[in-house]
This record gives sequence, C-alpha cells and structure tokens, in this order.
Amino acid sequence: MKNKIKTIEDLSLNAWPSHQIQIYDGWLLRFSYFYTHRTNCIEQIGPSSIPLDDKLTYCEEIYEKWGSPAIYKINPLLDSSFDQKLTERGYHMAHVTEVMTMGLLERKPNPKPSRVILRSKISPSWLNALFSMKGTTNQLHRTIVPSMYAAIPKDTIAAYIYDKDQIVGTGLGILDRDYIGLYAIHVHETYRGQGIGREICCAILDAAMEYGASSAYLQVIKGNIPAKNLYSSLGFQDFYTYWFRQQYPVSLSDNHPSEL
Repeated sequence: MKNKIKTIEDLSLNAWPSHQIQIYDGWLLRFSYFYTHRTNCIEQIGPSSIPLDDKLTYCEEIYEKWGSPAIYKINPLLDSSFDQKLTERGYHMAHVTEVMTMGLLERKPNPKPSRVILRSKISPSWLNALFSMKGTTNQLHRTIVPSMYAAIPKDTIAAYIYDKDQIVGTGLGILDRDYIGLYAIHVHETYRGQGIGREICCAILDAAMEYGASSAYLQVIKGNIPAKNLYSSLGFQDFYTYWFRQQYPVSLSDNHPSEL
C-alpha cells in the first residue's frame, strides 16, 4: 500500500507544478502566491539532517517573505509525530483531501456519442473558462497560473463542453506511467445537474485507455459530496487521505481558491 501511495504522490507532484520550487534538506518548498494549498506547501521527499525546529523556523521565515503562511502537506507516509509537532507549534488543519483510485482494465468505454471536445494542449480559452467558473479574479494568479499549466511535464488531455460559444465544463487528464489523473473538473453553476461532469470524466477515461492507461486517480476535498458521489458512481474507490497543516488562518478569498 505504501508503494502505491508513494507512486500517486509522485504523480501528483508531476501533474501540478508550482510557480517556484526550492529544495531544502530533503524538503520540497513550493511557492505560488497561495494560488492553491498544494502548489504552496512543503512536502517531504527525502531524508533530513538539519534539526527539525531549525527547519520549521527557516520555512516559516521564507514563506513570510512570500506573504504566505507556512503550510505542510501531511500524508500517510509521514510519521504521525511530525503532524503532532506542528499541532504543538500552533498549526491548524486547513482541509482534508481524499484520494480515490480505480482500475481501467475491466472498464467498458462509454458507448454513447459525446459532446466533449478533447485536445492535447491547454488553450487560453480553456484557462479563461476555468478562471471564470472558479471565480478567480486575482490578477497575479491570472498571470502566473498559465505558466504553471504550461510547465506540466506530462501528456495532457484537455476536455471542454460548449453551449453555443461558451465553455460550460472543463476537465484535465494527465498521463503519467500507466496512470491517468483527473483534474480541473468544473461545471458552470447554471449547468450543474445535467451530467456534464460525468460526460467529461468518461471522455477523459476513454481517451486514457486508448493511450494505454490501466489505472486512474483523483483528489477531492472532503465534504464535496456531489463530486464524491459522481466519482464513486464512475467506479472510483477511496484509497487514502492527506491534509494540510497551516501556520495561521487566512480568510477565504480569491487568494486561495479551491484545489486544482
């Protein structure tokens, strides 16, 4: 189980680059002006030699220079004592993310004609639609995020559904090894409940199978019941959870919209 968790954690890092990254004594420090927690957090990727308290202080100082709290991603591969240490230091839990997986080898492709358009490149119109549906108005984020998507080092499947000349649904599949990761599944609020999210997911999974993918994974914030119900109905099953320990609260705003 730990090997599979490690694999998905690696795939997730490949799938969603940060604006800037630093390596610090076995820790990966990610900076993206607090666009999302995952792109603006600290992850442990190797052994450490510097005393823990010194490392925590250093990270808090460097994130303060970026105008962001220090945030740590806590997954099942870490010793529970590290999470306890952050709690004692005053860190709070920002949110919990549920990782779901499914096998594709026995999955039957969707036989129905699809209105989903698939492209191998992420276009400006796809990004603008995603920004609009997420309510992203922060100009700094609108400036740096396109370069983050452009930096994805793996093959992508960008999915669209149009109503006339408006994109009303998006999705992104990221191929890595024999996996397809589902990301950026968003539907315009006035078009929800019409099966658009399901169509997008099925179209990406069908295309991934043609590329040779045999497994799929996704990440959903705990408490997003409609999304969880959709993914479960598609055949995804719970695998593990991770969460973020955040140094101090920041009020919800466009400065940190929901996860990709």
